[in-house]
Amino acid sequence: MNKFFIVLLATTFSFAQTKGKKLVWEEHFNGKELDTKNWNFELGDGCPNCGWGNSERQLYTKTNHKMENGKLVITAKKEGTQYTSTRITTQGKKEFQYGYIEARAKLPVGKGIWPAFWMLGSNIKTVGWPQCGEIDILEYVGKEPHMVFTSLHTTASHGNTINTKRTRIDTIEQGFHLYAIDWTKDKMDFFVDNILVYTFNPTDKTEAIWPYDQPFYFIINMAIGGNFGGPEVDDAIFPQDFSIDYIKVYQ
Repeated sequence: MNKFFIVLLATTFSFAQTKGKKLVWEEHFNGKELDTKNWNFELGDGCPNCGWGNSERQLYTKTNHKMENGKLVITAKKEGTQYTSTRITTQGKKEFQYGYIEARAKLPVGKGIWPAFWMLGSNIKTVGWPQCGEIDILEYVGKEPHMVFTSLHTTASHGNTINTKRTRIDTIEQGFHLYAIDWTKDKMDFFVDNILVYTFNPTDKTEAIWPYDQPFYFIINMAIGGNFGGPEVDDAIFPQDFSIDYIKVYQ
């Protein structure tokens, strides 16, 4: 398949997913500072010695990010014995139920890094995780080069990553790429560069299997190490940048 046909096919997919839908929200990170009308900072290591429940090694701060040339750039650093990074959410500010959602992002590289663009159910404070549901539109771990992970977590999966797809893209570390979902009341399609890579379409949509009939909020972060990103971390790679150009939501 030649490159022209691949580009044409991807463009056709993109048009098909947004046709008939309205752009209801977009974030282009054009300001000098992160817009706190839309975003919250989540700070600290999550809980004593556990790192957000995944044995992660980073401390989240307000200072490991910048707005640069219309992009959000999260920088993971090794500062003495401490790894630092940034984690932000739209919880309570921008939450969405259904739609075509895409982000344009450039990945960091190196063993130990774990960047992600993902979503959690807005009822997490009342029902907890994984009952609230989780949508991982993009996950990447430096220990597995060229692989993109798209996953879902539910009560029925006991929080384990069984509803998932690993997609090999040899050029994924080069430049910016598009990561998206088309989420309806019936199913969820995942795309990378407008190419369909995974579909979740369970016949039985009990609350334990399909908690995706409620609003979800966005999370952008770069973890270090942990159950998925580690356990080995190559300190020679730091600093590493995770750049987000934009987020768009069509409904």
